[in-house]
Amino acid sequence: MLDIAKFDQINPPSRLLMGPGPINADPRVLRAMASQLIGQYDPVMTGYMNQVMELYRGLFNTENRWTMLIDGTSRAGIEAILLSAIRPGDKVLVPVFGRFGHLLCEIARRCRAEVHTIEVPWGDVFTPDQIEDAIKKVKPRLLLTVQGDTSTTMLQPLEQLGEICRRHGVLFYTDATASFGGNALETDAWGLDAASAGLQKCLGGPSGSSPITLSPEFEEIVRRRKCVEEGIRTDEHVDGDDEMIYSNYFDLGMIMDYWGPERLNHHTEATSMLFAARECARLILEEGLDNCIARHELHGAALLAGIQGMGLETFGDLSHKMNNVLGVVIPKDIHGEQVRQMMLNDFSIEIGTSFGPLQGKIWRIGTMGYNARKDCVLQTLTALEAVLNRLGFKSTQGAALQAAWNCYDK
Repeated sequence: MLDIAKFDQINPPSRLLMGPGPINADPRVLRAMASQLIGQYDPVMTGYMNQVMELYRGLFNTENRWTMLIDGTSRAGIEAILLSAIRPGDKVLVPVFGRFGHLLCEIARRCRAEVHTIEVPWGDVFTPDQIEDAIKKVKPRLLLTVQGDTSTTMLQPLEQLGEICRRHGVLFYTDATASFGGNALETDAWGLDAASAGLQKCLGGPSGSSPITLSPEFEEIVRRRKCVEEGIRTDEHVDGDDEMIYSNYFDLGMIMDYWGPERLNHHTEATSMLFAARECARLILEEGLDNCIARHELHGAALLAGIQGMGLETFGDLSHKMNNVLGVVIPKDIHGEQVRQMMLNDFSIEIGTSFGPLQGKIWRIGTMGYNARKDCVLQTLTALEAVLNRLGFKSTQGAALQAAWNCYDK
């Protein structure tokens, strides 16, 4: 028999989440999530869905009609876009500068694409010329990019890539999960055909909903495909544009019919997550998107100043760093995981580790969303300096805080 007495009510400890995400959700978002549920076709609910589309057009800087949510984590948005656009045998080009470029490759291969990559060392980004040269060589149907890769903390410039893709007849997609809301993303001006994101970083919400936007050209491509009928599975190639989508849940054509005026049943919308996504967008647009980006830039710069003031080395090309995440090189003779455990256990502050070629070499510290605040930065610097000094890393006491304060004073 199950002993139910051993299962207490959920009561997680209070943590300050200063890693690369997730972060502490804004209390106003949590309050929105606690709202009572309503039916998925209630006019109030469909009204909220329409409002979400309008709000996220403002965040994506787009006029795209199809700007909506995919129910699931950020990866759900990525998969929905790639599964609905890639036909078996399509050539795709992925510029890889961190862990999440490899993720795009993996998903594209599962879509049976012919995947081509170019790579730079972790900590660097690509120039437009490097990407255009690869496009000329590969002649892909799609360019799949990551805007901000938290594994390296780098931000890939996208401004010139849309024009390059247009000249070469290439569809242009970016995964903006880590960067969206804290760094500029100009969907229409930059010529993006599709973009996806998540709530759990700069938007200040929980993981579980993925905002996406699709250009009219991308919509046309999705509409030319069809879902495999229930019970039918075939590997037979379908000639022409009438290609099959081998996913029901991630079929964007069906999801658009659900979000559109037809309201054709596809799934039951995740009501509480929609409330969260709506509040995330509302709060940022109330603050002003440019102001929100500037806030992330300010607190990211203050953290950087404090880390440098402490005498720590930073990782990667700082001219291409995301506003919201910083890579910090773990000092020699310091055990990185011991520092993280002391930060968590003694100060209730979480900072991130890393993986791949950077495993055990850097910490990743985030200043994003609700945690892009002065008090969060100063608390984190104070705790990190205290832990490092206790473990034998010598720094000038208080130098980190003074450097951060000086940054704020400017």
